[in-house]
Order: sequence, then C-alpha cells, then structure tokens
Amino acid sequence: MARRIATADRVDREQLLAFLRPRHHAVLLTHRRDGSPQMSPVTCGVDDAGRVVVSTYPDRAKAVNARRDPRVSLCVVSDDWDPWVQVDGTAEVLDLPDSVEPLVEYYRNIAGEHPDWDEYRAAMVAQGKSILRVTIDRWGPVATGGFPARLAD
Repeated sequence: MARRIATADRVDREQLLAFLRPRHHAVLLTHRRDGSPQMSPVTCGVDDAGRVVVSTYPDRAKAVNARRDPRVSLCVVSDDWDPWVQVDGTAEVLDLPDSVEPLVEYYRNIAGEHPDWDEYRAAMVAQGKSILRVTIDRWGPVATGGFPARLAD
C-alpha cells in the first residue's frame, strides 16, 4: 500500500480565509507575563474583516495575556486534525458593551442566524462576554500529515 505523503501548500490571503472559514477548532497561543507560552483550545471563526475571532471572558488567561502582549498564534485544525495551518497575528480584546455586536457577527459567521437576536445579545451581556480579534500578520502553509516524499515507496 502506498504511503500518504505529507503536504505543505503555500496559500495567498484569500485562499487562507477560504480554508479558515469552515474550520472552527484551534489552539490559541498567548504569552504569559514571564514570556512563556500559554495555550488554550478554542472555538474560532472569521469575521467580515478577515480577522480570526474567539469568544471569551475578560478574566481568562488568553484575554489577560493578549491585552498585555498582543502577539498571538493559532493552529487552526480540521475536525479530524488534518489539514491545519498556523496563523500569527496581533490580538485585540473587546469587552462589553463594545463586544456585543462583534459577538453577533461571530455567531452568525459560525452558526448562521439565531432564532432571537435580542435574547442572544441579552445572554452575552448577562454572561459578561468579550471577544478576542486577531488581525492576521502572517501564516504558514496549509499542511497535512504523512510521510516525507522520500519515504513514500
């Protein structure tokens, strides 16, 4: 049986966004105060401006760290982990009341229309939700796992 060959395809920004939009699982890397990495599994989406967005709370490590040091990375994965891409960018954290409409956009872009937007907005306020937005600065290739081509036979 032929071995599956690993791939690493370079993509432009539009191809990257097309890859990211249907994928909602990622590991977000932020930096602790001492500079060491802090990682969080997250649900993410892409907003209308092409930023990666994550719903969070203002006191979560990812939000606290991103406020202090906005350099972040995400490894966005497919549901079965393959393919994936690393995205590096600059984060901003929006808290209430500024987070409400971006949270509506986040939901809409991931799940479609909500049956009651007023109820959704009220729930986001009651929960004290924030949103972390990542402006994409650079990205790696869209990669798949497998053997190096030299070992394919």
